Amino acid sequence: MHIYTKRGDKGETSILGGKSISKDHPRIESIGSVDELNAILGLAESSLDDHRIKLLLENAQRSLFFIGAEIAGGNANSGNGIPKVSMADVKELENEIDSMEASLPKLSHFIIPGGTKSASLLHVARTICRRAERRVVAFSKKQRLRLELIVYLNRLGDFLFILARIENRKKRVAEKVWLPRQKHTL
Repeated sequence: MHIYTKRGDKGETSILGGKSISKDHPRIESIGSVDELNAILGLAESSLDDHRIKLLLENAQRSLFFIGAEIAGGNANSGNGIPKVSMADVKELENEIDSMEASLPKLSHFIIPGGTKSASLLHVARTICRRAERRVVAFSKKQRLRLELIVYLNRLGDFLFILARIENRKKRVAEKVWLPRQKHTL
């Protein structure tokens, strides 16, 4: 089988169940944003040294496949055997966030994204996660989706923010805080 099918040449694609829809449909926008997030998580993961964090990101990638499949299948995939993200998955992320955040200084200002390469990639992943979340929320207004999908994406964005902070702390890179009207001179 070839990677190309030519079915997309006219601006349509197939989703689970074989239904053909336009590539600019909000369902495809949601799936595409989740896929983009999955790809940047792979890139971020490749820049990390911590085996445990790498496994956590890989687990998140697997969950994103479940989310994409659920969005692609709609109600048609309720019994297809593909696992679904649950509130237990959200709770796992919350536990990781709480554990990691306890080792970080409390925030009193916004942080300017950046620092190490790995932290910077995690910040990019966080912003892509937020966009994916917005796309899924928009699509959920057109077709009912389980709330767990949105909650998971929301918590994943928080998790990526904490991971970026952790990466900078491990490498002893100070966080740059944003203060209104503060400007550096050249």
